[in-house]
Amino acid sequence: MLTRLDTRSKLLLTLAGLFITALLVGDIIGGKLFAAGATTLSVGIIPFPITFLLTDLLNEFYGKRTARVVTWVGFGMAVFAFTIITIAVLLPFSDVTRAADWKGVTQPAFDAVFAGSQRILIASMVAYLFAQFADIWVFNKVKTATHGRLLWLRATGSTLVSQLIDTAVIQTLAWQGTLDASTLVSLIASSYGVKVLVAVGLTPVIYMGHAVVERVLGIAPIKLDAQGEPVE
Repeated sequence: MLTRLDTRSKLLLTLAGLFITALLVGDIIGGKLFAAGATTLSVGIIPFPITFLLTDLLNEFYGKRTARVVTWVGFGMAVFAFTIITIAVLLPFSDVTRAADWKGVTQPAFDAVFAGSQRILIASMVAYLFAQFADIWVFNKVKTATHGRLLWLRATGSTLVSQLIDTAVIQTLAWQGTLDASTLVSLIASSYGVKVLVAVGLTPVIYMGHAVVERVLGIAPIKLDAQGEPVE
């Protein structure tokens, strides 16, 4: 039962649950673009700061092996979501939905939203694996090199590298053939630019999250040896 789990286990379940939820919501809503001043962005950019913070906390307090497990679980849930959405799109609508007085979702509306999200999901799954493993690798390399100091450097540095990969891959796969080259490049550049600003702006939040976990919950960060492996 959940009440029998220790604080460390409960926190891991909470972080993993939030991470997977943010990942899936971002994938599903990512097909909508909106204007932000002179730039165009995907609404999938809304939950991405949450994944930054959670990935860093998982790396910091549970280590790269746990972070990789959560990454694979997130990928599995994305595949599961894609499968369910595909089945839902393929199932025929009832004749009731064609009635003039029908107030629910129509087939064209349903397909426009969820059939379109299938391409976003595929693009996201590919980009996600590359970006997440890059984030975990960079985070741990910087943590080892700095002997556990400079939290801001490993958190921001890993995010900047992973999100450059994520942004370039997902935007290219999602919009190739539907947007002209200049618009696609602009979308990649603007999306990454926003992510850079948010990554820098999140630094105080990362420190606050680190302090809450360590001082309030009493969970110590993972210590690494010279090879970047956890010290038991």
